[in-house]
Amino acid sequence: MSATAADRPATKRAVILLSGGLDSATTLALARAEGYACHALSVSYGQRHLAELAAAARVAQAMGAAEHRVVHLDIDQFGGSALTDTRIQVPETPSTGIPVTYVPARNTVMLSLALGWAEILEAEAIFIGVNAVDYSGYPDCRPAFVEAFQALANVATQRTTEGQSIRIAAPLILLSKAEIIRLGQSLGVDYSQTVSCYQADADGRACGRCDSCRLRQEGFAVAGLADPTRYTPSL
Repeated sequence: MSATAADRPATKRAVILLSGGLDSATTLALARAEGYACHALSVSYGQRHLAELAAAARVAQAMGAAEHRVVHLDIDQFGGSALTDTRIQVPETPSTGIPVTYVPARNTVMLSLALGWAEILEAEAIFIGVNAVDYSGYPDCRPAFVEAFQALANVATQRTTEGQSIRIAAPLILLSKAEIIRLGQSLGVDYSQTVSCYQADADGRACGRCDSCRLRQEGFAVAGLADPTRYTPSL
């Protein structure tokens, strides 16, 4: 593999896709609890705000990640999503079907980047915080998507074709938001450091009205825990 592989300590490594939100912070905590040296990967893809990347940096440091890297891509040049095209308004009421906040192929692209880095690191696993229960209708948050990408990973790298594995772990995929929050609390996650809002302001304060905020608020309410989210003054 890489020329520096022999110099690395004998420990199991994982790449963690870290957006700076509630789910990915919990996923990082889970990977750490499983004994992985966690290499956090965030992607600046042209999203509406950069507050989540600042949150990702805070979470990575607080949760003891081995390192945190940010990859810069211009997915926003394609448009087609309220999260990458400011001409499309972020909805503030629940919608049916796949919402306009879906970013086409985002998780496919991010997992592909993580797969490349995992091979360089000789990592055993990639963790992603997708969720198919309290989710917004995104097709790339379903178990079928994770299973399909696992099949791809099994044939896509030198590591896997030489008989070793890279596990695609989605430990939150069948949990409710409340269950995720309770789990994260038990693992010491400080959710006040995270940003989940689709249209947070420059200071990382949440709007309290978008779909992501609504799911987060409901999750804390059902979990019976105080919501530490910082909201805009209008709330």
